[in-house]
Amino acid sequence: MTKRTNRCLLLPLLIGLLACTGTSHLHSAAADGAITLAASMSGARSGHTATLLPSGDVLITGGMNGNGSYFAECELYSATTNRFSAAPSMSARRVGHTATLLANGKVLIAGGYNGDYLQSAELYDPQTRSFTPTGRLTVPRSDHVAVLLPNGKVLLAGGVGTDYSFLASAELFDPATGRFTPTGDLTTPREGHTATLLKDGRVLVTGGHKDRRAAMTVYASAEVYDTARGVFTATGSLTIPRHKHAAALLPDGGVLIVGGSDQRDSRGQYDSAEIYDPASGTFKGVSKMNQARYKIVSAIAALKDGSVLIAGGAEHAEIYDPKTRRFHTVGGQFDTARYFAAATSLKDGRVLITGGYNDHGTASERVWTYRAGS
Repeated sequence: MTKRTNRCLLLPLLIGLLACTGTSHLHSAAADGAITLAASMSGARSGHTATLLPSGDVLITGGMNGNGSYFAECELYSATTNRFSAAPSMSARRVGHTATLLANGKVLIAGGYNGDYLQSAELYDPQTRSFTPTGRLTVPRSDHVAVLLPNGKVLLAGGVGTDYSFLASAELFDPATGRFTPTGDLTTPREGHTATLLKDGRVLVTGGHKDRRAAMTVYASAEVYDTARGVFTATGSLTIPRHKHAAALLPDGGVLIVGGSDQRDSRGQYDSAEIYDPASGTFKGVSKMNQARYKIVSAIAALKDGSVLIAGGAEHAEIYDPKTRRFHTVGGQFDTARYFAAATSLKDGRVLITGGYNDHGTASERVWTYRAGS
């Protein structure tokens, strides 16, 4: 980072200005906590997964550092010692995969990409600290979404598959049998979408895109998966088309949707946000974030007090307060905007923020933690 000393000296002034201007006027950055640099991972990675285990440790799997550099290596973060240690490697290099904590404490690793679109899946067992193969997906898929359902099964939907095909298909993983089986299709193929488990057991899927570059279509559409019937049905549309955004469940049952971009990607990043009301099936805009950001699907974390931390896609993190329905910048600063980083809520209330890549496509091994203010 250039002129690092000068930027560090200016940071308190900038935080003070943010506390007095824009949507941050109700709170100071100090009151909303801060991010601080923590222990580094063993290697730079982005597009990885970071899963909180029952023990309180965090399992980091896969990811990439530039096209063609994909990882099978994994590591464990100890919140007690603030250290990373090596974990066994997966059976395959994976980026764009999903990691889902199951009710039995194991972690389902599914799909992804490593030059080929992957149909394989495996289970990490924290007790034995080992990965073992499980059933194969119904189709190869990467950049899909995965949600643990109330019945213990895992819903996987959309993404990209063989021959760069955009997928509308969805499937269910049953931990009791170790098998994947088809379920109802999405109403439209999607990549760069989100999936959020609602309080009533349904799953909200929002936005995303199909195709690339000039042919790309970014969606404002959304749909809901009915777990009992195994079908997706359309619901109200987003206020604007979004992809590569993030979503989080709020205490009142609504879903916060933040950031993302239009078909221009980096040139079309959003600072806007909106909330989905499950009762009415509609979206409504709320106040804007302090910074536009995208490629943040895993860089969002719900906090114990009901607020939401958004920790990727820009040099500062910010908090959404559902009581005031406003965003506030938190203290501290990343070394650069981080894309496809991962944010994981820890048991002690902190949030672990790992990796991501910068504007030049270079991933980082750096790690930050967020701690709430007093």
